[in-house]
Amino acid sequence: VLCLAGLTRNSRDFHDIASVMSSPDQPHPRHVYTLDYRGRGLSANDPDWHNYQVPNELLDALDFMTVVGLSDAAIIGTSRGGILAMVMGAVRPGNIGAVVLNDIGPVIEREGLLRIISYVGRIPLPSTWKDAGELVRSMGQRHFPAVPAHMWEELAHQWYNDEAGRPTHGYDQELNRTASILDGPLPELWSQFKSLSRVPAMLLRGENSDILSAATADRMQREHPDLTLLTVAGQGHAPLLRDQPSILAILDFLSRADTTWRGHHLG
Repeated sequence: VLCLAGLTRNSRDFHDIASVMSSPDQPHPRHVYTLDYRGRGLSANDPDWHNYQVPNELLDALDFMTVVGLSDAAIIGTSRGGILAMVMGAVRPGNIGAVVLNDIGPVIEREGLLRIISYVGRIPLPSTWKDAGELVRSMGQRHFPAVPAHMWEELAHQWYNDEAGRPTHGYDQELNRTASILDGPLPELWSQFKSLSRVPAMLLRGENSDILSAATADRMQREHPDLTLLTVAGQGHAPLLRDQPSILAILDFLSRADTTWRGHHLG
């Protein structure tokens, strides 16, 4: 399984689900890879902010898959990572054996996009982890009312890097300069999404999402011959992949996808 994170996020977002999928307690433990894109998490910043674009990040992911010998892999893509998965399906279909799109589709709602652009690289750095937890709570509570109070600081540890016990930026602040690229209408990615029709697909949609509309999710079900839709209650963009129902649903989907994959290759 290859996990691809959102625009400003990193591999830590997948810690919980990756730990379950790779656990020796599972009937079929999986090798799970979680990437930090350039300028995110623990990866080095790119000296040229113009390179923070989907084509470059896709090439980085494809290079990684080549290095470790991944093909017919399951891709779990959250937001930006799901866009990478859809484009990968179009340009390198043999790399994907199944796909989980986490709150992303061919149409991105402008309201949600403007909300994301408004905070990328523009939020003051909190001085303590307690302050970081409060900041994450204040930003996310409206869209994530189901998140318990104790979890906000845990989420802050996902968002921010740790430097000598204090929070520091988890992504290159120059990412905010890419926002101007998004000022015009975004192209719809229906042809890229349809390239995934050859593999089993699962779509998670946050009940309170402002990025993926219910109408787009419904159309995705109609357009894809084998798509499982899960609405995650009490969560927005993007579902955190920490709750047991979501993790178990993804495990079940991947198990069924294994059967489909074997059937295609044996046939």
